Parts: sequence; structure tokens; C-alpha cells
Amino acid sequence: MPFAPPQVAPEVTLLAQAAERFCLAQHRESGPELTVDMAEVRRCLDLIELKFSQMAASFAGTDEYNSHGSVSPIHWIRHNCHMGGGAAADRVTVGRQLGAIPDSTEAMASGEIGFAHLALIARTAAAIAESDTNKPFDETALLSKARQFSVGRFRNFCLHMRHVDDPQGYTKDEAGAVEARSLSISTGGSGMVWLRGVLDAEGGATVRTALEALAHKAGKGDDRTHDRRLADALVGQSRYALDHAALPQRGGRRPHLQVTTSLETLEQRLGAPAADLDLSIPISAAAVKRLACDCRITRILLDSDSLVIDVGRSKRTVPAATRLALDVRDQGCRWPGCDRPASWSEAHHLIHWIDDGPTDLANLVLLCHRHHWMVHEGQWQIVKTDDGHILTIPPQLDLFHRPRGPDVRVA
Repeated sequence: MPFAPPQVAPEVTLLAQAAERFCLAQHRESGPELTVDMAEVRRCLDLIELKFSQMAASFAGTDEYNSHGSVSPIHWIRHNCHMGGGAAADRVTVGRQLGAIPDSTEAMASGEIGFAHLALIARTAAAIAESDTNKPFDETALLSKARQFSVGRFRNFCLHMRHVDDPQGYTKDEAGAVEARSLSISTGGSGMVWLRGVLDAEGGATVRTALEALAHKAGKGDDRTHDRRLADALVGQSRYALDHAALPQRGGRRPHLQVTTSLETLEQRLGAPAADLDLSIPISAAAVKRLACDCRITRILLDSDSLVIDVGRSKRTVPAATRLALDVRDQGCRWPGCDRPASWSEAHHLIHWIDDGPTDLANLVLLCHRHHWMVHEGQWQIVKTDDGHILTIPPQLDLFHRPRGPDVRVA
């Protein structure tokens, strides 16, 4: 006899029909009317969430998920009900804890608190029940604050209460979160790098504090979005660690970006190939020229069969004494309006040394990484006047109506 799959319950069918009719109906448009209607719609949605949570807890008590090939009830709910893992777990927890939080459940049903508040109360009740303290859970204090606090503030209050009742369990959870730290770095076909990771609360706060301090706008005309500034801050933080020998040695050497390029590429000759950058795809001649402004260079001569015939001694283009004098003179990025300090800036040759520009103070200026990039790849021009002032020229403005490189002084 063939197996007949179960049909949707009649009451669920009625609910779906009522929801469809409601969605097709024209809602009222005025502000005062919407404030009333939206609050009531939200209460109805919370009631449905409550019922769904009861059903989710009942489902979690069966092994039906196993017959569908899922690894857990939450895994099945996540995929088949189109929910995130955290949301699915919250529903199961609420359904399981309803007997321990009757007053909170009634307050949610009447619209005094929302389902998000109820989920936090249920999560706290579950944590206390699973702890070794053997303390009975009392929802009174939590419910009182849930009526007063927004969901964000109430989340912190619940965590404080959890620590009061079970400090050891709270510490154990923190340690587990640290062990769960993860970061993956992958490179796409176009060379774009994708970061995916998860951090514990303290680790995340540490990273955000460091990046936010570097993610403020860099002078007048900085129209970068906040997300872009955070990404630039991450690159800047890494570059600072590389430039200041703050990282442990690998293979007897401090880690640095390693670029392999030909002289033709460095001179930006037509027909020259791109340069090879370790752990990345080939980069442009303009990027090489920027990186070469102040770097350690090793000359390697190859024969016609690309065999190494000579390796020259490494040397840095800006000597330490010159860099120190440059730091004292400029005190930071010289781009008008930028406040990046000298330690976060790079030595830029106004006339590049590959174009016979001298490596002396008169031909050097400090630029932060962003503004250094703007002068090279961004094709801005930077001008140092005879009295030492710095002027910047945007790419669309050409004073002489002819192509010019970004490193040529005009004053």
C-alpha cells in the first residue's frame, strides 16, 4: 500500500488563508492609524511565533529529522522553515521553557513584551536550569526589566543576571566562545580576497576598537563609506605591523610583502608585464611603483634561459637617518587635512628614484597609505611649492593639458 504524506492541518490552512487575505488587503496610510495597526500586527506575529515555538519543541522531541537526513531538529527547522540557526534554536528553547516562564508568556500574549524579550528570558532560564548551581529560576526580575528595556538593553541585563546566578557557567561559555574563533581567507578568480570569520565577544570588541580608531575620515573630501574605511583600517593595521617589525620571524626573516618585477615594469614601459606579488595575483606597474617608493630592493640578474647569474646586496631606498629626519620634519601625512601620524605614513618620492629623483629630504614627503595610493593608482598629483606647502591636484584637472605622471613636481 503506498505511503500517503500527511496533509496540512485544517487550522494551519485557515491561518494561511487569513494571512493571504490580510496581505492582499489595502492597509491604512495615516501615521496615527499605522501606529495602532502595526503594534497589533506585531502582537499577532509574536503569537504565531509562540505557537511555532511550541511546535518546534514538540518536533525536537521526535526523531523525525533523522528520517529526512538532517543531523538535528534545529538543522531540519533551519533548512525547511528557511530560518537561521540561531533563530531556530531560540524557537526550540522557548517551546521547551514555557512551563518555567508562564508570567512572561502571558505578558507577551497581551503585548506587554515582544517575542524577542521572551526568547531572551527563555534562554536565560535554560542556562540556569543546565547549570550546576541547582538554583530555581525566578522570572520576576527579568519580566520587570523586559517591560522597561529595549531588546538590546534587555539582552545585556539577562547576561548580567546569568552571571549573578552562575558565574562559573558564564566563564565556561566565554572560554568556549574563544575556542570557537575562526577566520578563513580565500582568493577569488579576480584576485579579490574574501574574509569569513567569527570572534568571541572580547575578541570582537578588541578588533572593532582597533579598526574604528583608524576608520575615521582622512581629511576633507574623504567620501568613503564606513565599511570601506574599516577595510582600509584593517589593511593599514597589517601594514603597520609589517613596517615596524612587530611580527615574529619566518625562515629567519621578518615577514614583508614580496614583489618580483622587471626593470621595464618598474619604469612603466609599454608592453611590460605585471609584477608578481606573493599570496596574490599579479599587480600593476603603478602599484609596484608605489610600493617601491620606500622598500628593500634586491637586484637579481637572469640569463636568457631565466637562470640566476647574480644576486645583488639588498638595500633600502630611504636610509634610516633620512626617514628619521623626514618624520621629524613632516610629523605625519602631509596631505591637506589628514591627521595620520608619521608612524602610519610612508615616504613618497615626489620625483620617483626610478626617474632619477634623489632620495633626500627635498624630494620626499610623508603620505599615509590611502593618500599614497591616490597619488599613484588614483592618479592625483601632489605638488610641493618652493616655500614647502603641499598642494593636491585631482585626476580630472591637468594644468598643462598633457599627460603627466603622478610623481612630477610642477613647482
